[in-house]
Amino acid sequence: MTAPSWLFCSVQLAFLFSARTENCKVSSLKKSSIAGQPFPLQCQAAIGYRSEIITYSVSWYKNSNETSLLSGKNSRIYQHQDWIWFLPLTLEDTGIYHCIIRNSLKCTRVNINLTVFKSSENWCDNHKEDLQKLLIYIPLSLGKFKMITCPLPKFPANITFNSVEWHKDCKQIQSNKEFHLKMQNLIIASVSAQNAGLYRCNATFSFMGKHYSISRNILGFLEKSEEPESIVGKRPEILYPQNNSIEVKLGSPLLVDCNIYDTEDSTSDKCWKVNGTLVNQYYNSNRIHEGIETKSSQGKKYCLYTVNLSFTEVRSEDYDHPFVCHLSGIAAAYIILRPPAPDLQGYMIGGLFGMVFMVVAFSFIYKIFKIDIVLWYRSIFQTIVSKEDGKLYDAFVLYPKPNKESQNHALNMLVMQILPDILEKQCGYKLFIFGRDDFPGEAVVSVADENIKLSRRLIIIIVPESSSYSFFEHASEQQIAVYNALIQDGIKVILIELEKIQDYTGLPESIKFIKQKHGAVQWTGNFTKESQSAKTKFWKKVRYHMPPKKQPPSSKSSFIMPSLPSSPERG
Repeated sequence: MTAPSWLFCSVQLAFLFSARTENCKVSSLKKSSIAGQPFPLQCQAAIGYRSEIITYSVSWYKNSNETSLLSGKNSRIYQHQDWIWFLPLTLEDTGIYHCIIRNSLKCTRVNINLTVFKSSENWCDNHKEDLQKLLIYIPLSLGKFKMITCPLPKFPANITFNSVEWHKDCKQIQSNKEFHLKMQNLIIASVSAQNAGLYRCNATFSFMGKHYSISRNILGFLEKSEEPESIVGKRPEILYPQNNSIEVKLGSPLLVDCNIYDTEDSTSDKCWKVNGTLVNQYYNSNRIHEGIETKSSQGKKYCLYTVNLSFTEVRSEDYDHPFVCHLSGIAAAYIILRPPAPDLQGYMIGGLFGMVFMVVAFSFIYKIFKIDIVLWYRSIFQTIVSKEDGKLYDAFVLYPKPNKESQNHALNMLVMQILPDILEKQCGYKLFIFGRDDFPGEAVVSVADENIKLSRRLIIIIVPESSSYSFFEHASEQQIAVYNALIQDGIKVILIELEKIQDYTGLPESIKFIKQKHGAVQWTGNFTKESQSAKTKFWKKVRYHMPPKKQPPSSKSSFIMPSLPSSPERG
C-alpha cells in the first residue's frame, strides 16, 4: 500500500473516532491495580442513565482504537453492559479506556486511565517499590476502637465473596480477644502499639464457574507516632463518601461532606463533580453548590479536609445520580441519592385497619342481609341433600287447636292452604301436616313419633292466648314432637307466631325453651286465598330455617286441599 493510502486510512480512522464522540460530555478518572488479580472496571456515568426511560447503549474502547472491546464470556477480558472484567489483569492492560454512553438525547464519554503494577513476590517486604505504589495507610489511635475494611474494588451486585482472610506481618489472623473478623472487616477492640504493622486481606469469589482471589495491602501506623521512614509519603485517602448511597426525602435540604485525609501542606484539588464537570459549573444555580474547603489537624503532618455539597432542595432528578468527590486525579468516590424506602410499617398498619374495617363492614352487611345472602347462595350453588340421611319429609308441621273461631279459621288457612302453597308448590319442600297426611284410625302417638323422626325440621305454630294450650300439656302427639325436637340430634325447630306474643309466661316450658334457643318467626301476611309469594320477608325467614333444596318444585300440587268446616266462607 502506498504512503498516500496509509495517510488516507489514518485520517479516516481519526475522523470516525472524533465523530463517534462528538457532542459528548467528557470526564476522566484514574484507576490502578496489581497484575495477576481480577479487576472490574465500571463506567460510573451509566448510573445516571439507568433512571431514565429512554434506552441507552454502552461501548468500550482502548486508547484510540476504533474496534469495540466486545469479548466472550470465556475471554480474559469480558465486557457486560457498563462493566469490563479483567480475569486477571496483565501489565499489557495498562492504558486509557474510553466508555461511551449514548441515548437518543445525549452522550457521555468517560476516559479511564488504568495503571497496572507488577505484583510483588514477597508482600511482607513493605520496602519494595511495587508494594508501596498501592499500599493503603490507616492511622491507629492508641486505646481506641478501630474497624479496618478490606479496600476491595467495587464489584457488581451479583458478586458475593465466599470468604475474606486477614494476615498481619505474614501471619494469619484468627478471631480472639484482640481481633474480631466480621465479613470484610477487621475489628480491633482497643488499639495497642503491637497492632501497628502491615496487614493483608485476601477475598475469594466465583464467577462463571471459576474461582478467583483478590488481595489488598494496608499499613497501620500509630497516629501519634512518626510515619515509617521507609515509606515515601502517605497516600491521601477519601474517608467519605465510600461509593455508597443515602436515602433523602423529596424536597428536603441536604448537606453531604467529603472527608479527605491528606498532608498538611497538600496542594491537591479537592472538589465535587457531576459527569466530570464541577458542580457549580454543571448546575450554575444556588440549589446545588459546593461549599468552602475546611481542614482540621490530625497530627504533625496530616489534616482532615472537608468539602461539603449543599442541596437547598432535593428534586427527583437528583435521585440515582452519582455525585463524585475528586482528589486531583489521585482518588475519587461517589455518593448516590435515593428516595426513602416505603414505610412498610405504615402500610402494614393501614392494611390491618383496612382489613379490620372490611371484616366489620362485611359482618354488618352479612348481619343485615344474611337471609338474602344464604337464599341467593342456595339458588346459585344448590346443596345436594343426602339421600342417605333417612329422612322422608323436610318438615313436620305441628299446630294447636285454638278455642276462638277467628283464630281457628286463620290457623287452618295458614296450615292447610298457605303453608303448602308456598313451601310445597313454590319451593319444592315435602311437608307432613298432622291432620292432612295421616290416615284415619292410625294411632296418634305412633304417627307423630314415626314421622317426626323422618323429618329434617319441626315447624310449631303458636297463638297468643295461653288458654289455647290448656290441653297442650296432655296431648300425646305434641309431647312426643317437643321431646324429639329438644332431645334428638338433627332436628331443628322453626317456631312461628300467628300473632305477636309479648309474654311467654303462660306458655308451656318446652315452648319457652324453644323460643329462647331458636327464636321465633312472626306471621305478617293475610289469610286470604289470594296468591302468596315465597319472596316476602316472612317466607324468606322460614325458607332460611328450612333445609336447602336441590330439585326444582313440581308443577303439580303435592297435596289435596281439605275441607274446612270450621272456617266461614269468603267471597
